[in-house]
Amino acid sequence: MTNSTQTMDRRLAATTDRAGKYLTFRLGAEEYGIEILHVQEIIGMLAVTHVPRTPEFVRGVINLRGKVIPVVDLRLKFSMEGKDDTEKTCIIVVQLAGSAGAVTTGFTVDEVSEVLDIPAAEIEAAPEFGGDVDTEYILGMAKTKGSVKILVDIAKVLGAGEIEQLEKTA
Repeated sequence: MTNSTQTMDRRLAATTDRAGKYLTFRLGAEEYGIEILHVQEIIGMLAVTHVPRTPEFVRGVINLRGKVIPVVDLRLKFSMEGKDDTEKTCIIVVQLAGSAGAVTTGFTVDEVSEVLDIPAAEIEAAPEFGGDVDTEYILGMAKTKGSVKILVDIAKVLGAGEIEQLEKTA
């Protein structure tokens, strides 16, 4: 087997492992999906308290039933232009693995769409963009319902150092 064939076989196996239920959401005109098993809950926008000296993509913290959790603006994290909140803007609450255990974190998105059961046949590996573009957080591309949805590994959207900062923020 050639290296190229082995790489293709690994990528195909990886997309097969990614079949399952995904919560889909919008950021601008693009649709994304995260594995539903990572989602703790979805809440409407709450008052966000800004925390000084945090990265630009960290909106601040919220009080969620007595627990202070950091909130990340996914638009800013993905280097998209910021946008004012609307009545559809919401927070997807997930658990991330931090150095001191699980870190409950909220991610703001423009709009939550639906939960889709995406079979392996509809998932392709993320395209190669070259060495300078980090696509490690992309699980694959789902071709479903006449469009392409970017499947995101929410645990890899933030680097270990960024998660550690969130632990300190909360």
